Amino acid sequence: MQKTSKALLGLAAAFVMSSALPNLAKADELTLCWAAWDPANALVELSKDFTAKTGTQMKFEFVPWTSYADRFLNELNSHGKLCDLIIGDSQWIGGAAENGHYVKLNDFFDKEGIKMDDFVPATVVGYSEWPKNTPNYWALPAMGDVVGWTYRKDWFEKPELQKEFKAKYGHDLAAPKTYDELKQIAEFFQKREIDGKTVYGASIYTERGSEGITMGVTNVLYDWGFQYDNPKKPYEMEGFVNSDDAVKGLEFYKSLYDCCTPPGSSNVYMVESADAFKSGQVAMQMNFAFTWPGLHKDEKVGGDRIGFFPNPAEKAHFAQLGGQGISVVSYSDKRDAALQYIKWFAQPDVQAKWWELGGFSCLNSVVNAPDFAKSQPYAQAFLDSMAIVKDFWAEPSYASLLQAMQKRVHNYVVAGNGTAKEALDGLVKDWSDVFKDDGKI
Repeated sequence: MQKTSKALLGLAAAFVMSSALPNLAKADELTLCWAAWDPANALVELSKDFTAKTGTQMKFEFVPWTSYADRFLNELNSHGKLCDLIIGDSQWIGGAAENGHYVKLNDFFDKEGIKMDDFVPATVVGYSEWPKNTPNYWALPAMGDVVGWTYRKDWFEKPELQKEFKAKYGHDLAAPKTYDELKQIAEFFQKREIDGKTVYGASIYTERGSEGITMGVTNVLYDWGFQYDNPKKPYEMEGFVNSDDAVKGLEFYKSLYDCCTPPGSSNVYMVESADAFKSGQVAMQMNFAFTWPGLHKDEKVGGDRIGFFPNPAEKAHFAQLGGQGISVVSYSDKRDAALQYIKWFAQPDVQAKWWELGGFSCLNSVVNAPDFAKSQPYAQAFLDSMAIVKDFWAEPSYASLLQAMQKRVHNYVVAGNGTAKEALDGLVKDWSDVFKDDGKI
């Protein structure tokens, strides 16, 4: 264990409620459902401590991201008993709460002294609350995540490239702080030869089938001024979703796709973007922070070769929230035991170890620890990114809202159909139809 991680664990131990976990509800086995990805492997390792303390065996049901939503939303909608605990996506919280899929946790939190003030505020709103910005909690923040960027630090530091870039653009070749700077860098590297290989500017999200291109496009739209609705009148979207600034943001995203991505980039999401970076194809890649530990460990592109930076700014400064909360499934026959797993997981020493193993803790005592920013090369970028998060709709009809956006922006950005204004005008119509069907407008 790294020295800093030990310090985090030591700090957290000072706040721990009770490592003995007295009066646990007993169960022979609990099943936890989540996506199949690196953090899930870390959770398996972490959960061995829960089994050692309680005797309860943990079983895990992990499915690939491409099947994650369909698999588990179908399980919840059918009132299935497969999952005792579920780490559900942030956008599921509204539907899961209103349809009775999750156990409301307020009374349990009060009884056990678990305080939402102890967690990063954005993760409480994003992963736990429904309705948003009300003290109604349906999950414990479990896995902080956000869209950010990695870059080839070793390429950026080449003296000949630094000299050429500065002569052309008038500023240093460094991690970009604005999208204008990001595009300049992407153009600079596009089809350049480095170490005898043709490379490209950037890998960005374009995937059509699930949520990929929406998660990419929103990063840019937020920063150009896009809003989901009128802050003073919920569900009034005309002039906010399709504002002049939002149109410019969508045009920018398409321009970045057209100018500076590798060949065959029409269906890119998390895995494909990481692969483009690991294979040495691109100077920069957009991706969720959960990929950063694995990329940093990569023998070819990790270590001193990789750098990390938060989403750039433009008119505003936001980043698309990812991540999930952990909930107790209301249809489980082992709800009391499942609640005890959440009690255990909420402990500061457990949360500190979660970070050390490769999970992304949302607990203030972990992320605000004095040495946290230096605990990993990507820790500061993670903190900076989580400070600017914004999320997609978490409405019960979020799946319909997401499908509409996926279609509209992919047809424009990738397929090249119509204009950005037409795409966003169409999105206003689509979303209005959904909310009319829901009786909200």
